[in-house]
Amino acid sequence: MALGKKKGGARREPRFDPVSPLSNLKLSLQDRIGPPDEKLIKPKVEAPKKKPEAKPAPRKSAKKKSRGHIGTALYRMIYWGAVAGIWAVIGLVGVLIYVGAHLPAIQSLEIPKRPPTIQIVGMDGSVLATRGEMVGSNVALKELPPYLPQAFIAIEDRRFYDHFGIDPAGIARALVANIMHRGVSQGGSTLTQQLAKNLFLTQERTIQRKLQELELALWLERKHSKNEILELYLNRVYFGSGAYGVEAAAQKYFGKPAKNVTLAEAAMLAGLVKSPSRLAPNRNPEGAASRAKTVLMAMTEAGFITSAKAQVASAHPSATVQPQGAGTINYVADWIGEVLDDLVGQIDQDIVVQTSIDPKLQAVAEAAIIDELAAKSVKFNVTQGALVAMTPDGAVRAMIGGRNYSDSQFNRAVTAKRQPGSAFKPFVYLTAIEAGLTPDTTRQDAPLDIKGWRPENYTHEYLGAVTLSQALAQSLNTVAVRLGLEVGPANVVRTAHRLGIASKLEANASIALGTSEVTLTELVGAYAPFANGGLGVTPHVVEQIKTADGRLLYARKDDPLGQVVDARAVAMMNTMMQETITSGTARKADIPGWTVAGKTGTSQDFRDAWFIGFTGRLVTGVWLGNDDNAPTKKATGGGLPVEVWTRFMRAAHQGQTPVPLPGAGVSWSPMAPAMAQGSAPRGEGGVVSDAGNTNSGAPQSGYGAPNYPPAQSAAATRTPARAPAAPVRPEAASGLDGWLVDRLFGR
Repeated sequence: MALGKKKGGARREPRFDPVSPLSNLKLSLQDRIGPPDEKLIKPKVEAPKKKPEAKPAPRKSAKKKSRGHIGTALYRMIYWGAVAGIWAVIGLVGVLIYVGAHLPAIQSLEIPKRPPTIQIVGMDGSVLATRGEMVGSNVALKELPPYLPQAFIAIEDRRFYDHFGIDPAGIARALVANIMHRGVSQGGSTLTQQLAKNLFLTQERTIQRKLQELELALWLERKHSKNEILELYLNRVYFGSGAYGVEAAAQKYFGKPAKNVTLAEAAMLAGLVKSPSRLAPNRNPEGAASRAKTVLMAMTEAGFITSAKAQVASAHPSATVQPQGAGTINYVADWIGEVLDDLVGQIDQDIVVQTSIDPKLQAVAEAAIIDELAAKSVKFNVTQGALVAMTPDGAVRAMIGGRNYSDSQFNRAVTAKRQPGSAFKPFVYLTAIEAGLTPDTTRQDAPLDIKGWRPENYTHEYLGAVTLSQALAQSLNTVAVRLGLEVGPANVVRTAHRLGIASKLEANASIALGTSEVTLTELVGAYAPFANGGLGVTPHVVEQIKTADGRLLYARKDDPLGQVVDARAVAMMNTMMQETITSGTARKADIPGWTVAGKTGTSQDFRDAWFIGFTGRLVTGVWLGNDDNAPTKKATGGGLPVEVWTRFMRAAHQGQTPVPLPGAGVSWSPMAPAMAQGSAPRGEGGVVSDAGNTNSGAPQSGYGAPNYPPAQSAAATRTPARAPAAPVRPEAASGLDGWLVDRLFGR
């Protein structure tokens, strides 16, 4: 309540006494200035007045609420799905643009490329072999029997005429199958995709390459009809053994045109596409026949042939013909093909490879190996052979990698590593000569016991004091081991590497008996310095590589390695190795009018038989044995290998003017030691395998432990490891491949 002034203007102050009319004055919260203190003042709570009872509002049903939530969720789903779809389309377009930008130029897509042809010619210009695409023209689809293209459709792309280049159903089916098998058991590529890959792309397995394949498949489907695509596919697909297209494959495997193949042959050709190298009928006839039955079953399921026809075809499987090009020259052709990329890079055009091979000598070498094995393989239990002949400067004139190329393409002259036996001993004797000994130096041929290991001679007889010439000619094991220990096994290994051996050699006591494995080609190359006066050589077979129109791509340059053996040492070694021919283990290896030298070798248990011999014109090595390393029936280096060698070398030297071996008439005055002399440190292990003579009690390792078990088979212990590089002849960059390029192709 507010108090005002009375009339008259005088101010009247209020009084606050018990009897004042203001004693009943009470202030409410509305009369206070500022917000009320809720803690001190509690508003008076009046009892609520009863309101008229109102009717309750009707409730919304649960169904309507549920429908509202579902509608909202559906809306959000559609919205975000649309957003995701837009971004997915944008991303897909971006990927397609990126992949398309890395496709081959459109001009290159107009004319499908064919694989290049590699023509290999001899030193006289004659064609020795052809690699790459086999000879065979394109064939029209209408010229082929209907079941031939049907076989490919049935096994590779049954929905070929129904899809647009990409088969989503096939991809989904393959995906499910691969997931179920936890691996790649099926492929989802169509014939169009396979054609795109074969024509324009590489074989690399990357996502980018797969996307390019898809784009090119769509392009091919738009550019060509289904029949045109199928015809292109049949004329471009690879069938193994260098055959591209059904015409070349039919000629290669069946000796007939593609239009004349039978149903069984068509099924076999269609089955090759999955794995041409593994299923080639000339290499794996059982696998090819099994795959052909699968194709026939697929053709039946697709309705292309009846079950009766499939059964008849399965009961009469196709038989491959022996190709005319199955001769041993194909070992050389395969060997060259493996290293062409290192010489000229990727090949994208037809080329001609000029080699050092003499076709006449190649034919003589092939006949010598085949005839000798045909006559005596059963008697001596020898199933395989190899031969390498090269000039003293390292040019390979003939090379036989096995008995029959069509039966086995494994090159035993280049790839197989075997124990050389006594054929390794010249490196031991050369080390001794360089250490100051001479051919007339005497050493004891007597029983030798090196902490339990007792190397023995072949005859189990001992001759007492003998000269080095006699010891090498008779291939006496005890003298070789004594010399090896005298000059040191490590020095022997260094000598072998210096002359051209690239394989890993173990520097132990048994190295003198040739227990470390080598290849025939490198062993022949290491003998070449004896035939040329001590110069190191790089064995080689490729002389030039040109394009089909004559443009030079590669020409081998002379790569002199310098003097690796002193001329006096060469003279002494040649004199000693002549004794092997005149009075030693290789008395049959004579060539009328020519001076011949060499060394035989026989590994433990007669597993390998060798002879490496040379004149001033040619160095030739022969190996005979078994691929499974099984022992022969006492086939020695002085037997079958010498017979093969003599037959070949007599034919090779017929009508040629004799050339003397280097060092004839050179004085044998003692040489100044070329290396530190002394015994090998005791404790260097030794595996013993007779080189030219068998021995008993051969230890596997550990030069001092008695009662050693027999040496393990060479096949079981064979490794591709290589030895440290020698100072004069650096080792190849990597393993056997590096050695081939470095020493055989002059890189």
